[in-house]
Order: sequence, then C-alpha cells, then structure tokens
Amino acid sequence: MSMIKMVNICKGFDLGEDKVQILKNINFNVDEGEFVAILGPSGSGKTTLMNIIGCMDITDTGEYYLDGQAIHTMEEQDLGNIRNKEIGFIFQNYQLIPTYNILQNIIMPLIVRGMTTQEAEDKCLDTIKLLGLDHRLRHKPNELSGGQKQRVSIARALVGEPAILLADEPTGALDRSSGQDVLKLFKDLNEMGHTIVMITHDLNVAKNATRIVHIIDGQLSED
Repeated sequence: MSMIKMVNICKGFDLGEDKVQILKNINFNVDEGEFVAILGPSGSGKTTLMNIIGCMDITDTGEYYLDGQAIHTMEEQDLGNIRNKEIGFIFQNYQLIPTYNILQNIIMPLIVRGMTTQEAEDKCLDTIKLLGLDHRLRHKPNELSGGQKQRVSIARALVGEPAILLADEPTGALDRSSGQDVLKLFKDLNEMGHTIVMITHDLNVAKNATRIVHIIDGQLSED
C-alpha cells in the first residue's frame, strides 16, 4: 500500500514579476514500511518537497495522497490535524521547548490532541523505554547531549503513532558517533514497521535508507 503518493506535483514562488519553479512534475511513491532518503544539494528543492510531504505547504498543481487521504484538496485546519496525527517530525535542530523537561517535551503532541497529562504519560512509557530516556525525564534539554536531544525529538515524533516519520537532516547537528547512533535507531524503527522519509544532503547518511531518491533542480530520479 502506498503511504505517500504524489502525482505531477509542481510548486513555484513569486520573485517580483517572475515565478521561479522549484518542483517540476514530481511523481513520488513511498510504500508502507519503507525507509526512503531524499538526497539533494542545497537549492535542489528538497526542503520545498519536505514541506509539502509534511503538509506545511501546499502544491500549485498535482495530487498528493497521504495514507489514502487527498491532501491537495484540504483546507489549512484539516492540514493542521494531519500534521498532528499523521506525521512525526524530526528536525535537525530538535525544536525542543527549553523550559520544559524531557517528559513534557515528549508528551506535547498528545496534550495538543486533548489527552490529560496522566493519559499522555501512560501512553508514552514504552516509547521512552525503547529510546533509553527513562532516566532523563526530569532533565531540561540543555542538560542533554546532541544525540540525547535527537532521541527526545524521535520519541516525541513516535508517541502519536503517526503514519510516517519525516526526518529533516536528522544528523546534521551531531558528531559522527552520535549521528551513527541515530541512524541505527532509524534502521531499528524501520525494521519494527515504521515508514520513514529522510531528507539529507549527505550520501553517507542517505545510504542508511533502503531506497535513495535524488532531487536536482526540482526533479526526482532514483538509483
């Protein structure tokens, strides 16, 4: 089953009186349970594509289906619900709330859905243990290493049981050893059945995925 299906996606931005075409007839499919890397240099269009996959931006033309839902027909309120329920975001700079402890950061998506704090804490216990964070829950983000912060980010992405994990340069702020630990974690999560789409400019990072898609000048090609 296709978790992501994109058909002839085009996206551009106005630059004065001109329109700069960023994505050009993108056709892209990700099956449930795949681990796909989108590899491209700066300016290739990969960030724009990531924003569309993550429902943070909309297409100019074309069709986008996520887990069978026609994203290209949705209004912003519906897209907000999709972002909260269907997509687990993992960012290069973690985007943790510095005044919250680790547990509070992890359960935030569940609180936004309307769970009580206790319900949210109970629901995320297994994820916390899986990622080895159970001894760090009362710490603040500034008390953690980069690798630990990214584990918190991954835990936060997982607790809502999203359809896909969308990782944007997830090792970009990490040293080599911590980066390898995070990539091994992605492999483990993929073997457990999670669908992962990873955006990266680094071929060595992309090689950890089971499929690599290249984006250059707004067009996709596969190995």
